[in-house]
Amino acid sequence: MSTPVQAQEEPIITFRGVEKSFGPKVIYKNLDLDIYRGEVLTIIGGSGMGKSVALKMLIGLLSCDGGSIKAFGEEVTTMKGQDLLNMRRRVAMLFQGAALFDSMSVAENIKYPLVEHNWGTVAEQNDRVAEVLEMVGMPGIEALRPSELSGGMKKRVGLARSIAVKPEVILYDEPTTGLDPLNVRRINGLILRLQEQLGVTSVVVTHDMDSCFTVTDRLAFLYDLKMGFVGTIEEAKEVEFPALQEFLQGGRGVLGDDEIEGLAEEGVNV
Repeated sequence: MSTPVQAQEEPIITFRGVEKSFGPKVIYKNLDLDIYRGEVLTIIGGSGMGKSVALKMLIGLLSCDGGSIKAFGEEVTTMKGQDLLNMRRRVAMLFQGAALFDSMSVAENIKYPLVEHNWGTVAEQNDRVAEVLEMVGMPGIEALRPSELSGGMKKRVGLARSIAVKPEVILYDEPTTGLDPLNVRRINGLILRLQEQLGVTSVVVTHDMDSCFTVTDRLAFLYDLKMGFVGTIEEAKEVEFPALQEFLQGGRGVLGDDEIEGLAEEGVNV
């Protein structure tokens, strides 16, 4: 994992006083959050509390009811058209179900954002597809359809599509949900490897505490309609916050440094 965030660094993404409701259900009230370059920030919290809503508001899939969301110094909440498209080239998202197009091949799915962003020539796009499939450990499957892929394979193809346009930030919405333990380890290893090799910033929404303990530089705990705690895993384990401690202890246990390094190595070789 990356070096701990230094206090003097400027965040590349900020949420300030963000509010969001769906009808009578309030999701956020006065939500604040900073995200720093090169870190893995993991957002945790109870089911149905809106952990994924922040990611979708950041890339303009959902609007906020109040407050400010900035990415790279630009206000996201007022972006439209080309400005929003340009921001999505810098901030990519791996959706919970991978969100692959069933009617398209693996290659066509990965090329979709490349075409949308007018990225290179057709030959360069084909080369990029092969390159990112190699990065996620799935070379040579360009012609397959999503229906021919397992759940873990779909996640990795979805991740390949997310990194195709060389984003600066990757958003992961429940990346290990529904996967068997081997594929959970593969995805965790890939998150760590992409952070190290590409220098990307990662924001991970998860309820899988083993994954949280494995990949996280800083932890954000969604509680009482806002971020009730933001800090390192070590700080989280020591703070006097009963709701957070109960949530952390609901995991299957903290992995040691050797195990974490092993997962990163597995990500290279899957």
